[in-house]
This record gives sequence, structure tokens and C-alpha cells, in this order.
Amino acid sequence: MADEPLLEVTDLSVEFPTDDGVVHAVDRVSYSLAEGETLGIVGESGSGKSVTSLAILGLLPKRAKVTGSVRFLGRELIGMKDNEMRLLRGRNIAMVFQDALTSLNPVIRVGDQIAEAITAHRVISKHDLSARVIKLLELVGIPNPAERANQYPHEYSGGMRQRALIAMMIANEPDVLIADEPTTALDVTIQAQVLEVLERIKQRTSSAIVLITHDLGVIAGVADRVLVMYAGRQVELGTADDIFYRPRHPYTEGLLASLPRLDRRSGSERLHRIKGQPPSLLALPPGCAFNPRCPHAKHKSCDGPRPELVAIGRRAHLSACLRVDEIYAEAQESS
Repeated sequence: MADEPLLEVTDLSVEFPTDDGVVHAVDRVSYSLAEGETLGIVGESGSGKSVTSLAILGLLPKRAKVTGSVRFLGRELIGMKDNEMRLLRGRNIAMVFQDALTSLNPVIRVGDQIAEAITAHRVISKHDLSARVIKLLELVGIPNPAERANQYPHEYSGGMRQRALIAMMIANEPDVLIADEPTTALDVTIQAQVLEVLERIKQRTSSAIVLITHDLGVIAGVADRVLVMYAGRQVELGTADDIFYRPRHPYTEGLLASLPRLDRRSGSERLHRIKGQPPSLLALPPGCAFNPRCPHAKHKSCDGPRPELVAIGRRAHLSACLRVDEIYAEAQESS
């Protein structure tokens, strides 16, 4: 991996003014992304995962207030002019949206849509363009690519539409690929195929991937590091092994405990659930946003100042829990 990160996000915040008040959709999120790395971003719906990525690409509505810093190879993206950002999107940073059916134009052939993604950034002959489109469809595992290029999105299955979007995303071999819920509404077999396509592309091009999902199981085998978000804030960041085997935030523990496990006897244990509901982004509780739902919460400490990410031990493992040292010590004693 390169010494300089491809993408560096620092204190990124997004607010939306509404008639009821200001929605704090993203609150001071920071992370870096290195060449060839896969970063998984997980959390419940409404935790700010997708808004974070839309802010990076400048795709939020004008009423959104975006602050902080997003640097791509040292170049600041926040506040960049629209014409400069359009040149960057697709060529250097590309995104796959979660709903493939609505992301594709229903009245334009799939091959023509992929071709448009290519010609938006470079000049290419008609013959080479056609060959490139077919090669891309073949790369993402679509059968009979020459024939399928002339078909419309409604003639594709859900998994094929998702792979066609990935083909558009990689058409110009961007440095950073952002995949927003790429396996939503797909069965587990197709999910595995889509994730395999992303991994194959990363190995071939050394692209970095940001994989956004609410499903920890999806990223278990593909992510190098994992960022856990709750109520617009980052609550834990670490390697995949740290997050899955040594979680150091009660919210992460709750997400992991809610996953079905093969080592449990059928019917012997009920699935764990995190009690309560996520807080309103219009009025977040003081201190830790997870406090009202946290099984480890203590009134005096958890109602205090908002917890920031702090390093745990000597690892590159960060947690935003006010009682992380105490909980960590308890876990060490019990292990």
C-alpha cells in the first residue's frame, strides 16, 4: 500500500435544515483509505453511512451544510467546483448505488449506459468502445455479454443489474470504489457472487473499496478494516479481526450478538436484540448517543461529554466509549 492515503476524511459533518430543526446526519466522521484496502462501514439504517459517501462525491442537495475535510491524493474535495467534481466522479472515485433498478435508465440499453460512462471521460473509437463494454460485462460475470449489452435493464435479473452497475463503476478503473449496499435484496448466492466480483476487481486494479452495509456478515470475509457508525457518529474503528473478535463498543457488541450463529443449537437460544430505537437526529441525547440503549451505561459517566475515538492498547483499534477501559479490563479478566 502507498504511504499517502488515497482518501482522507477528517471531521466530516453534514447537516440538513428542516422546519422542525437541524438534522445532524453526519457528525465529525474521520477515516483514511489506502491503496488496495477495503473499508467496511456498518450501522443501522439512518446511521449516516450513505450520507457520508454522498458528501464525499458532492452529491448532496444544495441545502445540505457540509463541513470538514475530504482529501483525495492530497486534493481537497469539499467546496470543489461542480465542473471539477464531475471530472473526478467516475474517473477517480466511482460509486455503486444500492437500488440497481432505479439507478439504471429503463429506456436505454445497458451497453449504451456503460459506454456513456466511458466516453464522459475519454475519447475512444466506436469499435474499441464496443469491445470495452463487452469486456467489462464479461469481467463482472454477465453471460453472453455481446448479446446482453443490447438488452434493457428490465431484461436483467436483480443480480445482473447490480453487476452491470459495477461494470459502469469500474469502466474507467477509478482509484476508489464506493459500493453502497451492493447486495441489498439479493439472495445469499448472488450476494457472494457480487462480493467476489468486487474482490476480483480490487486484486486486478489495486483500487481501494468502501463497502457500505447494515449487515456485518457481508463484510466479514472481505473488509480489511471496519468503521461502525451510530446516529451519525463513528463509535468504533479497527481491523476486521478486532471488530469481530475483540469488539470494544457496546453497540458493536449488540450488532454482533444479533447475528445468527451456527454453533447455537436450534431453538435453544433466542437471537439477541438491541433494546429501544435509534435517537432522533434532530435531538441527540447529551454525551454518548447510544446511552439510552446501552447495557453498560452509568448515569454519571455516560451523560458527560461526548465520547471521542480513543486508541485501545497498542493496536490501531479505536473506540468512542467513555467506559472502554473498564469494559476492556472486564473482558480481559473473563477471557
